[in-house]
Amino acid sequence: MKSAVFFALLPTLLSATSVLAVAPIPQKISNLPTVPNKFIIEVDDLASIPNKRSFTRSLDAVYSALNARDVQYEVNKEYDTDGVFVGAALTLSSAEDVRAVEETPGVKAIRPVRAFKQPILAKKHVVTGHNDPELPADTLSTHVMTGVDKLHAEGNVGAGIKIGIIDTGIDYKHASLGGGIGGNFLVAGGYDFVGDAYNGNNDPVPDADPYDNCNGHGTHVAGIIAAQPGNEYNITGVAYGSKIYSYRVFGCSGSVTEEVLVDALIRGYKDGNDILTLSLGGADGWSASSSAIVAGRLADLGKIVTIAAGNDGAAGSWYSSSPGNAHDVISVASVENTVISLQSAIVHGATYGPIVYFGTRPFPVTTELPIYAISNSTTISNDACDPLPDSTPDLSSYLVIVRRGSCTFITKLANIAAKGGKATLIYDNGNGFAGISVGTYVATLIQAADGEFLVNQFAAGDKISISFPQTGGAVDFPSETGGLVSTFTSYGPSNDFYFKPAVAAPGGNILSTYPLALGGFAVLSGTSMATPFLAGTSALYLNAKGKSAGVAKAARDVFETTATKIPSSKTDGDPLQTLTQAGAGLVDAYKAIHGTTVISPGELVLNDTAHFKGIQTFTVKNTGRTNKRYTLSHVPAGTALTIQEGSILAEVGPVPLSTNYASVTVVPSSFSLAPGRSQVVVAVIKPPAGVDASRYPIYSGFIDVTSASDVTHVSYLGLVGSLKNKQVVDNTDAFFGIKTPVIIDATGNWQEAATNYTFANGDWPSLLWKLAFGTPALRVDLVSAAINLKPTLSARGFPFGPFFTFPTKHRSGSYAQVKIVGPLASFDYIPRHDDLDNAPYSLFNLETSTFANGTTIPSGTYRVLLRALRVTGNPLLEEDYESWLSPIVGITAP
Repeated sequence: MKSAVFFALLPTLLSATSVLAVAPIPQKISNLPTVPNKFIIEVDDLASIPNKRSFTRSLDAVYSALNARDVQYEVNKEYDTDGVFVGAALTLSSAEDVRAVEETPGVKAIRPVRAFKQPILAKKHVVTGHNDPELPADTLSTHVMTGVDKLHAEGNVGAGIKIGIIDTGIDYKHASLGGGIGGNFLVAGGYDFVGDAYNGNNDPVPDADPYDNCNGHGTHVAGIIAAQPGNEYNITGVAYGSKIYSYRVFGCSGSVTEEVLVDALIRGYKDGNDILTLSLGGADGWSASSSAIVAGRLADLGKIVTIAAGNDGAAGSWYSSSPGNAHDVISVASVENTVISLQSAIVHGATYGPIVYFGTRPFPVTTELPIYAISNSTTISNDACDPLPDSTPDLSSYLVIVRRGSCTFITKLANIAAKGGKATLIYDNGNGFAGISVGTYVATLIQAADGEFLVNQFAAGDKISISFPQTGGAVDFPSETGGLVSTFTSYGPSNDFYFKPAVAAPGGNILSTYPLALGGFAVLSGTSMATPFLAGTSALYLNAKGKSAGVAKAARDVFETTATKIPSSKTDGDPLQTLTQAGAGLVDAYKAIHGTTVISPGELVLNDTAHFKGIQTFTVKNTGRTNKRYTLSHVPAGTALTIQEGSILAEVGPVPLSTNYASVTVVPSSFSLAPGRSQVVVAVIKPPAGVDASRYPIYSGFIDVTSASDVTHVSYLGLVGSLKNKQVVDNTDAFFGIKTPVIIDATGNWQEAATNYTFANGDWPSLLWKLAFGTPALRVDLVSAAINLKPTLSARGFPFGPFFTFPTKHRSGSYAQVKIVGPLASFDYIPRHDDLDNAPYSLFNLETSTFANGTTIPSGTYRVLLRALRVTGNPLLEEDYESWLSPIVGITAP
């Protein structure tokens, strides 16, 4: 089915800024969610194309048709692999050419090219030697957590399995990675698609050598999979007997564009890899990108494809990553290592032991500082969430103590900085002692008891000060979060309600190889680390079960149904972690291979209230050699309250959990199976009662299938509330202090009254919007200033006329009959914005008085109409769109 037309061409621009308590008006600096003017087309089989004449390739037939239509295009890359993907990456010159391509016989789809930044890791530390305090206390703890150590003891090291790593390249000269490249080495081959200088904004310079000594990410990934035993730090790869193929898609810095990823995926498939692993991606929320589609097809063809779930846990729910959103791939969450090395501070003025703070490096404060507590109350939930009162002293000479609470860390720290604060300790409120994101501020997290002691001492008038040893302050700390989901792991599900992430693996505080030129070994944290661990586990699985397509396609179900459930904390009585972040649990490699109960499918997706599928079925099979008696029971996980109370905005992470659970009835609830026999089970699942649907609670859990001491499970996921009712466009004033969307005028101020623009000397308008939820389609058009339409979202200072309904469809089948003067921009399948991200809003700059198709906008008065399709809405029905009208924009063509 063809995609909607994309007018996201030359004039469409996005901007980035850092988040503040109330953000200032942004400068008109911009970038795109997709690469301007670049698209990937997919074409039909030659036999399906009319007027194919004597062509031997479907691509040539399509090119001929494009030439006949006078479409201006440049072919950047061709893909011609039957059964996987046949198409091309094109550069187009106008929206009219995009529409012409879309309507050309033989073109199945046209999709914009996305760009993916190199992963931003939660931790990155290059090891300085054996006495480095940041070395994990147990370098093989991750193998013990997952049963990999038992498989190694049996002699299963993944021999005979080929794993393709799509990443930054590998320093294959590293002795722990084989010391060379070629058939006789661990790194058997690969390809560099981009070259050192590639940054995503310039042309790739490919060559046959995927060597990397300037980045390191891919080298760390490779070591997790296959570091050879006997190295100086006693690390061993999960599947160190496998063969690795390295596909370099990042340069030394920057991003990668999607046509490169598609090329690498296809090359990895054609090279015969059994497993492809990608520790990359970006917040997307959808499964519609070209790289996701190709990755999903490879998985459907019998390749195991593991992809990082993303490191955007602080952004909250509905922020899943692509291409990990692909339907049949394994999206991997991260679990924390069991032991970590942290730093400690010394308390002066009272008898109190060292305070452990969540930092792997000494706090960058070299003088002893007195403390100042923002509040004398240790139960306040919004400590420093609002600007501090005038009575607050100059904080520049204090170590500020503040409680974790209901707003973001950045908001607290910005308010403290406004009063001169330079260094801050944030004490936990029960959400978990873990690494936190504080931007460029000097701040870290301490445990709740330590913070409460300091606040109480301050409230009592005791003169307490703190110093931070720059050496000798490291402690081996039994991780409070060891075995729990890493807080940085992105939350799903996808906007189209796919079960993301699928499963978890160790990814927090992982020691592995690093390029020799950059230090040789490093400790990193991210889903980038969990993903290769799962790829290595997959190699052990294929080694034991065989490499057939059927075995590979069943792997995700097996990993999900044999995984270990993950709690939300280590406090008795707290719920299990929501499956929207934990997936089906922590992978158990030993159980996945040796288990004799097979459940399919491994996940039950109930959808939202409007599309609820409460009656589900799954099959239980006894693959053992003896009769088994099974008992089935329900084990709920925490219900994730994904939207803030009384708001349209997503809850930031960690997302609060409710103990209002779904109820489940299974039929039959017990049965016996002889060896080789199966039983179909019917599960009737009812959503939880007593939850607020406006918070869009996602309920999840497990149906345990127990035989003696053997427990497997099937996972489920559902939503209370209708996605079609979820507001998409953020029309609050939470970020800027003024309701959005807005027009920014030529002077950089919000436009409130009718304003004329000459398009000379920088005199042009910009449209700024924020999305509270993802949308399948967003359109920006120019309409008459006198349009008789009441938008669904209020515009400041706009006098509404009579209500205008949308009773009929446009003849094109796309939109209702709203009279449009001309299109400005259009995007398909875009995610919501995140206030913690470096692009917390979108900024469209109308720098020239032209429509998206390149034609001139006539002089006159207009309004800008923004429309966003709600999730699950019908793109043919105007009433399924949210709409906003700007104040009058006068255009005087130069």
